[in-house]
Formats: sequence, C-alpha cells, structure tokens
Amino acid sequence: MLYETIFNLFNSGILLFWLLLLVFPKKGFTQRVIAFPWIPLVIAMGYIYFLSTTKGNFSTDFSLKSLTKMFQHAEPRGVAAGWLHYLAFDFWVGCWMLKNSQEKEVKHLWMILPLLSTFMLGPIGILVYTLILLTQKKLFDISR
Repeated sequence: MLYETIFNLFNSGILLFWLLLLVFPKKGFTQRVIAFPWIPLVIAMGYIYFLSTTKGNFSTDFSLKSLTKMFQHAEPRGVAAGWLHYLAFDFWVGCWMLKNSQEKEVKHLWMILPLLSTFMLGPIGILVYTLILLTQKKLFDISR
C-alpha cells in the first residue's frame, strides 16, 4: 500500500538526519539542517497527506477518556499522522538543542545523551539538556 511506503520513508529517513546531528554536528550540511526547520517542513507534507486521507474522526473533547477512545479506534493513516507529528517536533527540538549548545559552546560529547533522549523520549531530552546547561552554568549565559 502506498501509505505504508510513504510512512516507512519518513520513519526510516529521519534516522539519517538524527545521525547527522549526533555524528557530524559541525559539518556544513548539518549546520544548514539545524539553521531552519527544513526537515520538519518536509515531514509536514507527509503529515498533511495522512491527515487528508484518513477516515478517522478527530475528537474536540480533549478529556483523557475521549482521547483514549479516539486512539483505540484510529485507522493506520491517522496513527501515521500522529507519529509524523512526533517525528517532526522531536527533530525540531533536537536541532534547536544542537544549535543552542553550539552557541553556548557546550562540548558535543555532552550533547549525545540529550539528543538520544529527545529522539527516543521527547521531553526527557529537553530536561537532560537543561540539566547539562545548569551543571555547566550555561543556562542563563546570554553573552554569546
């Protein structure tokens, strides 16, 4: 099915860009990737595709019960849209953290854990990055 192929391209393709952030953080191409949310914009195209082709219903009642019911009855394209949402925003946060760490002159070795945490656990990565900035007394460093 076409939608599965599109999903797999996004789901696998993002790994290459995370690898750039982790392994080649100062290379020119990586610097262009983190300068503007190019990758999340591309993912947004897939997100629009999945949203526009899903037959699922979206709840306007954001109670935990209603959201649970909506996810339990979701169809694959709706789930794919939700997953691409995560991919886009987690990657954008990872790009911001890398760019911010470079501006604050945090050694890249310190960025491996927050980037991996953001990739796997989203907000936990932001917490880990914040703790690193606090321990290095760079959280409020605005001189650069």
